Amino acid sequence: MKTGSYFETAILTICLLSFTASCKTENKKTEYTPWGTVIEDGETGDAEASDSSSFASNFSLADIENNGELIMLTLSGPSTYYDYKGVGLGMDYLLCEKFASSIGVSVRVELCKDTLDMINKLKKGKGDLIAYPLKKGKRNDIAYCGAYQTSKEKDSDQTTASVQWAVNKGNKSLEEALNHWFTPHILANVQKEEKRILSEGLIIHKVYAPMINAAGGVISKYDHLFKKYAPMARIDWRLMAAQCYTESGFDTYAKSWAGYCGLMAIMPGTAKELGIPVSSLTNPEINISASATCMAKFERMFQDIGDPFERLKFRLAAYNAGPWHIRDAMALTRQHGKNPHRWDDVAESVLKLSDPTYYKLPIIKCGYMRGSETVNYVSKIMQRWSSYCGSARGGVSTGNGLSPDFDHSIPQRATKKYKYHV
Repeated sequence: MKTGSYFETAILTICLLSFTASCKTENKKTEYTPWGTVIEDGETGDAEASDSSSFASNFSLADIENNGELIMLTLSGPSTYYDYKGVGLGMDYLLCEKFASSIGVSVRVELCKDTLDMINKLKKGKGDLIAYPLKKGKRNDIAYCGAYQTSKEKDSDQTTASVQWAVNKGNKSLEEALNHWFTPHILANVQKEEKRILSEGLIIHKVYAPMINAAGGVISKYDHLFKKYAPMARIDWRLMAAQCYTESGFDTYAKSWAGYCGLMAIMPGTAKELGIPVSSLTNPEINISASATCMAKFERMFQDIGDPFERLKFRLAAYNAGPWHIRDAMALTRQHGKNPHRWDDVAESVLKLSDPTYYKLPIIKCGYMRGSETVNYVSKIMQRWSSYCGSARGGVSTGNGLSPDFDHSIPQRATKKYKYHV
């Protein structure tokens, strides 16, 4: 065979290999999740997942005290950790908070995908302890310690510790501190505290009438403030009044166990973001103004919902549960083939996010939420708003606060030469 033939064969082979590689690249699929995240074929979504061999040095108790922060690894759930209006709840979180307080540091929560993810992050030094009831096994790379729950073996009177927290093996100072701190008495106290928090009214307030003078159309002594700030919030002033009664019962000194206070139940963290001293939240005008700012922000955040009346329900839900929980519910609604821009459809998903079958799905970013409370919150306000609109007429135009008595205050398309009419 001639030399030229060898060259021709080699060149042809290289061309075929290059073409095959380019075809594979072109066929690579790109998938968009309901949150817009791009996932390409062959990617795990976690660049560090394969780096299981990397180990970080343990942060001792002294290191944690010097840093001023304890990093808690856990899973989202009603008994472990969930965010409620910016406040952490869940038995494991409350226990971890108590331990952190005992050593003079704060707690930072790192939510994980599953127990394997927790253990991997612990070994890589991305957390100080696993505050989650791990079933005790034969692993020799972690040390079980701290909070535990006991159960009786079947057909036996013996009580054994079945699940427990964990730290890195070799982190003796933290392990010993947790074991020394935790007692069944502490667990019982935290259980009582959580039960009290969840069983009592979320806000302690005086009982005021939902309407001062129905015949005269006067809802409350704060009506002038609702009319002043409703345009800023881009809602009907009577809706703001309905929201206020739902939050505080028109008690300007209302306060909750979680720290939010005043007429519109403003969180201390929200006040800080807005540059408002927490001590000023009992001032009716400051509190209502802060609420209007929040509602205006949610108006901007949910612009993808075209119908203003529907958008209003989403904004109220976001005010109660936080916007990202509502985005989770919208993603779940879309996955189930329903309309993510229709509140009645999304409300079904909001209720599902208290079920681990749903809040542990990969598309859910914020985990567990107390969905029934949010759905009831929106429903109560809409019903009271309708009632107020039947009694209290008039007020200031609110931009896009469509009212249930069809007092359209939003700009509508004109049928003649003018672009808009009101």
